[in-house]
Amino acid sequence: MIFQVGIENEHEGRTIAWALEHPGCFAYGINADGAILNLETALSKYAGWILRHETQTWLSFSDSEIEMVVNGEWTVYYINDDLDKTTETDGYNVDSFFPYDWKPLTTLEIRRGLEMLTWSRDDLLKTVQGLSPEKLEATYVGERWSINGILGHIGGAEWWYMDRLGLTFPREQLPEEPRMRLEKVRKQFTSALFKLDEVKQVIGVDGEFWSPRKLLRRALWHERDHTEHIRKLL
Repeated sequence: MIFQVGIENEHEGRTIAWALEHPGCFAYGINADGAILNLETALSKYAGWILRHETQTWLSFSDSEIEMVVNGEWTVYYINDDLDKTTETDGYNVDSFFPYDWKPLTTLEIRRGLEMLTWSRDDLLKTVQGLSPEKLEATYVGERWSINGILGHIGGAEWWYMDRLGLTFPREQLPEEPRMRLEKVRKQFTSALFKLDEVKQVIGVDGEFWSPRKLLRRALWHERDHTEHIRKLL
């Protein structure tokens, strides 16, 4: 089986290999070769994740069938408010946009994407279920946020992704309480995704390209990545 792969270099000092046809499937490595190698394992785990929720997975393969084809390679860079290239300390990052991200989402891809967003959210909430207020607010050496801070960050990032395509509510309506934020933003995200069937829309915002496919790709990655992040903290 051939897999289209996007390579994103210099993401917080690492490389991400994206399985572009399978949003929510990705792997990290110290370089492109390492990330692609790790993606093989990630694809197997991803197929198992689907099978835990579906009677029949839409991704079934054996290791001998895997062939990785690099669809595009991107190196993260930084720009300032004037959209001039700058350093990490003086600017904000411009993340990957691959040729595959230009492709409109199909009805089937949206349906599957919504299912996976539901599974991902369930995984996140089960991970923090039963944690005391003290545990949720505890700080960790070398970490930017508490667990509650991570939850709020997930909701805020998902709002920001939608804002790139003009699909969300005003920022001042974003709840401060982490779980309320998660719930309100996801409700809007679900409603917005339904409207993106076959939409051939690519928008440049603040020096970065966005499309419906990139929106789904990054939203699923971000929640699944931070769910694993929380598990490691616990």
